[in-house]
Amino acid sequence: MAKRLFGTDGVRGLANRDVTADLALRLSVAAAHVLTDGAAASGHRPTAVVGRDPRASGEFLSAAVVAGLASSGVDVYDAGVLPTPAIAFLTAELDADLGVMLSASHNAMPDNGIKFFARGGHKLDDAVEDAIEARLDDEWERPTGDAVGRVRPLDDGDARYVAHLLSALPNRLEGLTVVVDAAHGAASRVSPHAFRAAGATVHVIGGEPDGLNINDGYGSTHLGMLQAAVVEHGAHLGVAHDGDADRCLAVDHTGAPVDGDQIMAILALAMRDHGTLASNTLVATVMSNLGMLQAMEREGVAVLQTGVGDRYVLEEMKAGGFSLGGEQSGHVVLLDHATTGDGTLTGLLLAARVAATGRTLKELAEVMSRLPQCMINVKGVDKDAVDGDEGVAAAVRDVEARLHGTGRVLLRKSGTEPVVRVMVEAPTNEEASSVANELAEVVRERLSL
Repeated sequence: MAKRLFGTDGVRGLANRDVTADLALRLSVAAAHVLTDGAAASGHRPTAVVGRDPRASGEFLSAAVVAGLASSGVDVYDAGVLPTPAIAFLTAELDADLGVMLSASHNAMPDNGIKFFARGGHKLDDAVEDAIEARLDDEWERPTGDAVGRVRPLDDGDARYVAHLLSALPNRLEGLTVVVDAAHGAASRVSPHAFRAAGATVHVIGGEPDGLNINDGYGSTHLGMLQAAVVEHGAHLGVAHDGDADRCLAVDHTGAPVDGDQIMAILALAMRDHGTLASNTLVATVMSNLGMLQAMEREGVAVLQTGVGDRYVLEEMKAGGFSLGGEQSGHVVLLDHATTGDGTLTGLLLAARVAATGRTLKELAEVMSRLPQCMINVKGVDKDAVDGDEGVAAAVRDVEARLHGTGRVLLRKSGTEPVVRVMVEAPTNEEASSVANELAEVVRERLSL
């Protein structure tokens, strides 16, 4: 069976090797055919919004996507470098038929990816992605003359997006000093601007993208620089984005990290207090820390858990009419204001809670106690075999019996990288690390390529 092209978050791989200009063009043509089907019959001229993060490869890949869309008869708004959630927002704001974002998110600079949004700025479900993939090599009649798509720059995309972010704030941020780590990524301009416009004093690190330095030592996967900067500037808090700024992690005034579970817990209680937490329910993934689940139970907030990936969180939220969900990695979905994870919006609302309560982020994060957790990414193995291997399953059962309800184990294949993720929570860091390494070794022995 051929490997599925789409992963948990679009198509991703090594730029110009796995993700080529040819693939980008063919995918955009297929997406145009699937997502604008019926537009011509209704007399509607289809439109699309295209954006990218600052990776060098995004320059030629976005050109290929724009070419594919325009050659399919789709008018294109080229938004340039903007965060993924901005492209999702603008797709809805402009009533476009689809949106396309070129980014590999938190991956290193050599990678890139292609994410599609349907009308309204929503991520695609598996069936629609499969339909696009199935039409990659279709014969099709190319439009000519005035039927070809036109391309125009979207010069006010950033201004529209920042105005949208500010409209979601329950209160202003005057009196707060915030450090923004933009990961030399897509939010390098708009995130600091939004925080300043909301009234905060802002210091920026990781805000000088050159096409080659995205995620390099900065951002949500490298918090060390932000921790040091928050302490150096005496800031109230710091926020860190990834390359496409659909996630946010934070640092409190002491320099201690605040992860996505803690952020979701803080925002869940803020929304509960404001009466905006729909059904008093938070949607999280199976990766969320047991400590967060225990804290929410104590606070009377229900937690529904999904598979890993903010698209699955979003599907559950839409199905149940819930308003808050997300992942430990910092993807937080605020469905009243966004259709996907939005790192800048999350950071703004977190800062707003600090400003409104007069409490430090450290105090707010103490609503939950994190159970020690160890994550190991096991490389060089057949990740697709992890779910069906009895030897791996037996090792997991043995470990769970030893933990005896005081922790938990999760093994899963990554949807974005060629690795198996081994996650263990236990009463102590030492036990979590020991058990995780034990299971990682079993995975290597059983599934080695």
